Amino acid sequence: MGDRVPSYVSGTAEQPLLFLTIGQALERAARQWGEREALVVCQQNVRMDYRALNAAADELAAGLLGLGLTPGDRIGIWSPNRAEWVLTQFATAKAGLILVNINPAYRLAELDYALNQVECKAIVIAENFKSSDYVGMMRELAPELDTATAGALKSQRLPHLKSVICMAERAIAGMFRFADVAKAGSALTRAQLSAIAPGLDPDDSINIQFTSGTTGSPKGATLTHFNVVNNGYFVGEAMKFSELDRLCIPVPLYHCFGMVMSVLTCVTHGAAMIFPGEGFDAGDVLRAVAAEKCTALHGVPTMFIAELDHPDFANTDFSTLRTGIMAGAPCPIEVMKRVRADMHMEEVTIAYGMTETSPVSFQSGTDDPLEKRVSTVGRVLPHVQVKIVDGDGRVVARGERGELCTRGYSVMRGYWGDAEKTAASIDAGGWMHTGDLATLDDEGYCNIVGRVKDMIIRGGENVYPREIEEYLFRHPKVQDVAVFGVPDTRFGEAVAVWIKLRDGEQASVDEIRAFCEGQIAHYKIPAYVRFVDGFPLTVTGKIQKFMMRDAMVDELGLSVAATA
Repeated sequence: MGDRVPSYVSGTAEQPLLFLTIGQALERAARQWGEREALVVCQQNVRMDYRALNAAADELAAGLLGLGLTPGDRIGIWSPNRAEWVLTQFATAKAGLILVNINPAYRLAELDYALNQVECKAIVIAENFKSSDYVGMMRELAPELDTATAGALKSQRLPHLKSVICMAERAIAGMFRFADVAKAGSALTRAQLSAIAPGLDPDDSINIQFTSGTTGSPKGATLTHFNVVNNGYFVGEAMKFSELDRLCIPVPLYHCFGMVMSVLTCVTHGAAMIFPGEGFDAGDVLRAVAAEKCTALHGVPTMFIAELDHPDFANTDFSTLRTGIMAGAPCPIEVMKRVRADMHMEEVTIAYGMTETSPVSFQSGTDDPLEKRVSTVGRVLPHVQVKIVDGDGRVVARGERGELCTRGYSVMRGYWGDAEKTAASIDAGGWMHTGDLATLDDEGYCNIVGRVKDMIIRGGENVYPREIEEYLFRHPKVQDVAVFGVPDTRFGEAVAVWIKLRDGEQASVDEIRAFCEGQIAHYKIPAYVRFVDGFPLTVTGKIQKFMMRDAMVDELGLSVAATA
C-alpha cells in the first residue's frame, strides 16, 4: 500500500479477556455485590438482589435437569421480556444447556423451522403477548400436546421436542408450569448440577440466535460463554459502568442487545437491570427511568424518538441518567442531540455490531466529541480486530469504502449444523465478513456507509428480503417477487414488494398481506405492495433493486432522514 495507512485496527486495553462461563459471572456477582439490586421487572413486581438471582438460577437449573435434559441439549425460549427469561438465560448456562432465542414475533412457519433446525428438546414459552397466542400456536404445531403427558411429547411436526414449559399460572394439557419446574429441583438434581459445573468451559457453545440470511431460511448463529461474557463486559467498560449503575432495558431479550449488551453488561459490573415492560412502550420507559432512578438507558433510534415525543416527556425526571446505548439502526443526528440535551444523557454512546460477533465491534466512548458520536459508530472494542477490504479481499486505505471484516474473541463458533454457510461467512484467516460497507478515518473511527447485500433495517429489526421472497413464492398466484427497503420516517426503513403475477391471475394488496398474517413476523409483512409486469434488470438478468427503490421513493414522495 506504499505510504497509505491501511484500514486495519486492533483494540487494546489494560483489562484482559475474562475466562468465565455465564454461570461463573453470575456467581462472581453474587459474591461481590450480593445485596445489591440485580433484577427489577416492573410489570411483574419482581425485585431480586444478586444473591437471590443466583440462587433462583441454581434452583431452575436443577429443575431443568429433572426433566431429563443433559448438557448440550437445546432448549428454546419464546417470550417477551419477563423475569423468567433472565432466569432461564442463567439456569440453562449453569446446566450446560444451549439456549435457543426465538423472536417473540415469530409465527408458525418460523417457529416450526427454528425448533427443527437445531433439534430443540424443550421450549419455555409465555402464555401470550399482544396478538401472539403462544399456547395456541404450540398446540397448532403439536396437537399431540392435548393428550400428552408433560415431558413426554411425541409430535409429528416437532419430532425432537419432548417438554413444553409455560409461564402460565393455570395448568395446560401436555405442558409443565414454569413455576413448578423452578421448584422441582431435588437433592439428586442439585447434586447433578454440582457435578456438571466443573466440566463447563467458557469456550462451550451456549446460545443460538437466529439471524436471517439473504439466501432464505434463518441461520442459527452459535455463541459461546466466552463470546458473550466478554462482549457484555467491554460494552459496559465503554460506558464506564459500575455497581452503582441502574440500566433501563426496553430492548428485547431474544436479541443480543437485550441478552448481552444489557443483561451481561450489568452482571459483569454488578449493575441493576430494570425492565419497564414485556414489550416496548415509551410511557413505561419514562416511568421506569424516573421511578427506579436509572443511570443508563438502551434503545434503537425509533425507541428514543417515541420517548422524546411522548406526552409525559416534559414531566419526566431524567436527572439520574448519564449514559446508555443507541444502536441497531442508523442514528438520526437530531435525535442524538436531543437525547443528550433533553434526556440528561451527556455520555450516551453509539454501538455497532452483528449477532455473529456477539454482537458489538465498535462503540463510541462516553467522552468522544459529539461530532464523532453522531457521525460514526465509534472505535473498535478491546481485543477485537477489524479490516476493511475491497472486492478482491485486499485491505483498502484509510477513508476508502469497502466491506468490514472482524476477527477476535467475539466471532461466533459458526452457524448451527451448517458448515457451508459458516465457511461462506468466516474465512480461513478467521475473519467474519459482515456484509456491511464501511470506512475508517485516520483516528480509527468507523462509519457504516451501506450494505453489501440489500438487508432492510426496520426499527432496529434486521429484515432480509430473500426470506420474505421465499415465503411469497408459496402463493399460488405469484410468479416472481422482489422485496426491498424504502425510507420511512418512523422506522428508518419499511418493507416494499413488487409482485409479478402468473398469467391470467389477479390479486389485491389485502390478499397478499392476509397470506402473510400469522405466518411471518409482523415487521416482515410488506407495507407497500405493487403488482408489476416486470422488473428492471441488468444485462445479465439480475434484478436492480436500487432502481425499484428509487421509483417507489418518487411515486410515494418519500424522503430520507439525515442519519449518522
